[in-house]
Amino acid sequence: MTAVAVLRARAGREAEMREQARSMVAASLAEPGCLSYRNYVDPDDPRAWVVVEEWETREAFEAHLASPHLARSLERTAELLDGPPELRVLTAAG
Repeated sequence: MTAVAVLRARAGREAEMREQARSMVAASLAEPGCLSYRNYVDPDDPRAWVVVEEWETREAFEAHLASPHLARSLERTAELLDGPPELRVLTAAG
């Protein structure tokens, strides 16, 4: 399954957002069931972020959502974002 989070950094907080996003990669990839974890930023709008995660199972993703490192990241990210993140959970169509 794939999870896509769409985020928008507050004006002037883009560099902090980049560091926060980078801090999630290694810890997430180390979790059981994480196949990939990538951060993307729009080159024309450095405030616009997308995180694309691939997980072996929905259960692995749910465990990620309950992980301490994600809780810490969400707490920190809350002050860096211009509004709540949008999360979409997708499955392969086919």
